[in-house]
Amino acid sequence: MSSAHDILQSVFGFSTFRPPQDQIIESVVAGDDALVLMPTGGGKSLCYQIPALVREGCGVVISPLIALMQDQVSAMKLLGVRASFLNSTLSASEARAIEQALLAGELDLLYIAPERFTQPNTLKLLRQASISLFAIDEAHCVSQWGHDFRADYLQLSLLHELFPEVPRIALTATADARTREEIISRLQLEHAGQFLAGFDRPNICYRIALKHNAKNQLLKFLKDEHPTDAGIVYCLSRKKTEDIAYWLQSEGFNALPYHAGLASETRAEHQRRFLRDEGVIIVATIAFGMGIDKPDVRYVAHLDLPKTIESYYQETGRAGRDGEPADAWMIYGLQDVIKLRQMMEGSGGSEEHKRAEQHRLNAMLGLCEITTCRRQALLAYFGEGLAQPCGNCDCCLEPAQTWDGTEAARKALSVAYRTEQRFGVNHLIDVLRGAETDKIFQFDHHRLASHGIGQDLDNNQWRSVYRQLVARGYLSVDLERFGALKLEEACRPLLRGEETIQFRLDVKKKPAKRQTKTPLAADLDIALWEALRECRREFAEDQGVPPYVIFHDTSLQQMCVELPRDMNAFALVSGVGERKLEKYGPAFIRVISDHLA
Repeated sequence: MSSAHDILQSVFGFSTFRPPQDQIIESVVAGDDALVLMPTGGGKSLCYQIPALVREGCGVVISPLIALMQDQVSAMKLLGVRASFLNSTLSASEARAIEQALLAGELDLLYIAPERFTQPNTLKLLRQASISLFAIDEAHCVSQWGHDFRADYLQLSLLHELFPEVPRIALTATADARTREEIISRLQLEHAGQFLAGFDRPNICYRIALKHNAKNQLLKFLKDEHPTDAGIVYCLSRKKTEDIAYWLQSEGFNALPYHAGLASETRAEHQRRFLRDEGVIIVATIAFGMGIDKPDVRYVAHLDLPKTIESYYQETGRAGRDGEPADAWMIYGLQDVIKLRQMMEGSGGSEEHKRAEQHRLNAMLGLCEITTCRRQALLAYFGEGLAQPCGNCDCCLEPAQTWDGTEAARKALSVAYRTEQRFGVNHLIDVLRGAETDKIFQFDHHRLASHGIGQDLDNNQWRSVYRQLVARGYLSVDLERFGALKLEEACRPLLRGEETIQFRLDVKKKPAKRQTKTPLAADLDIALWEALRECRREFAEDQGVPPYVIFHDTSLQQMCVELPRDMNAFALVSGVGERKLEKYGPAFIRVISDHLA
């Protein structure tokens, strides 16, 4: 492993591996296959980049997003790694030049889109080249049960069949046990070493609240806590992403929309600005984000409920990749549930697939409604335990108030049953509250014994009761009857008096004002900090890469503290490898020296 450790220091500028990076790299260097599950920001890319540099030949990386290949390759080239990509953005002559470089042994890393990999010409090219390894990034895309399924990934079983001697490493940040099994089966990784680094992202604060005025809630969150930070806001529909983005612009924020319906040039430009400029907000559908490696995203906000916990975990994981404090902030309501279930029912999937999706949506709802530590529940979903409450989620920071909802739940269920399970929540509340609407008289519901039995709670309280009964599986939404609520088997013990139920008390609490960006140390020289950031910005602008590709904030902070005045001292800064020392050292040392003078 001395060779791998030397590369870690000389190329990437780090002194030690993060476990289990060393075990993974040792395994792949030895020629073994590996399945790697590591949280976003955990250092997955090093697990194939370093073996590709240690082993003879070129490492081939199957990456699903063409838009990100350019930045990944640019970052590698700045480190002195001979990297390139093959995708549809290249002209024929550009592609031929890269193919010739591969055959001539002049590449260390080659990124290929999955749809290009399976083309006969590409397979012929790879069979003629010396390949050190295959890395399958975002490996969960192979799972038809997963949230990012891509049909092209199903063809990657060809790797094992056509290149049996070349080690393969499949990597993902999101995969429950069922998805991991499918990855292993479809990619024929039955004999691969499995490295599960855990799902916990302790620097992320998980916060979930009820939606009552989405725009006002989002605006308060941004103005109070993230007025100048880079962030991502997720919405369910394309129209909503544009509406929210342009509204945020009118409120003074640098916000841009991103969804699959925009022209590819517009999407690429918005993504480029997000990665390379500071303080940009992307308002997006789930079309945005896979593989985003911007380290200083300080928050991910959801204005609509994600379909699954896997989606929620993957999307929130784009915050705080630098390990600094970050927010995962979400608001949701019963309408989100109805909308998602309508989308599921309208999909072309099999009944088994629809049932699985319903199960996952119910799990997502359960995470929203719990009153105990959210991180414990989130990790438990992925089969991982956390002994103590995390202290860094809303349930831990501001424990929810609960109330005995047993009698209210029985009334709510009784009204749904006595109205023949044919009506939605608004009409059921009218019956409970004793309203005298045209619809009440049309169906003779004023004659029911349960008409008016719920006047002790107001409309919002009853809405909360129904929402929590749906979330816990006592009621379901009948989409064929336009959102009618139906009783489920689970409600029988409650109706019989065999069990009780505690509900979360919905109160509009004024959120504590938090500052998730770690403040600079009190003794840090702010003038020097800004001068170093300006130097970094100039290099980034000149080379057309995001500032963090030059140096992360943590490296600049270390420079401020240690004040390196010569190349030997500068080489000791974290993130400074040989190429960056040679390329940037003199300029940054000059900034420090000028400042001190």
